[in-house]
Amino acid sequence: MMSSIFLYLTFILMHLQTESIEGVWITQDDETGKKKSEVLLYKENGKLYGKIINLLLPEDQGKICENCKGENQNKPIVGLIIVNDLTLEDESWEDGTILDPKSGKIYDCYLTLEDENTLKVRGYLGFSLLGRTQIWYRKS
Repeated sequence: MMSSIFLYLTFILMHLQTESIEGVWITQDDETGKKKSEVLLYKENGKLYGKIINLLLPEDQGKICENCKGENQNKPIVGLIIVNDLTLEDESWEDGTILDPKSGKIYDCYLTLEDENTLKVRGYLGFSLLGRTQIWYRKS
């Protein structure tokens, strides 16, 4: 009896872990299709954040956020927190922002897990219809 309960709980925990949004995600440029960076998504105080931990293209190595405003201006892109203050609403992380290090612009944003290895990232201004979507893939 105890072993079947243990197996059941182990199965549930494994399922919950694979459905977690936390982890390292590979970003992909929605225009060129090139893999651009690795972003670590993590939770802090019930909110979701994302930090660039690696740039994948040789030409991007050592870049700084020249177009950023405020505290992020001229900071290295590696280490930059680009996803801020998202909260879980049903099955989406919403009501936060995402920074585009290339333009320096900050957009409203929401994230939705399409499956355990595919993340839909939507950045927009004001209305979610006025924006663009990227697909990020979980790093294996």
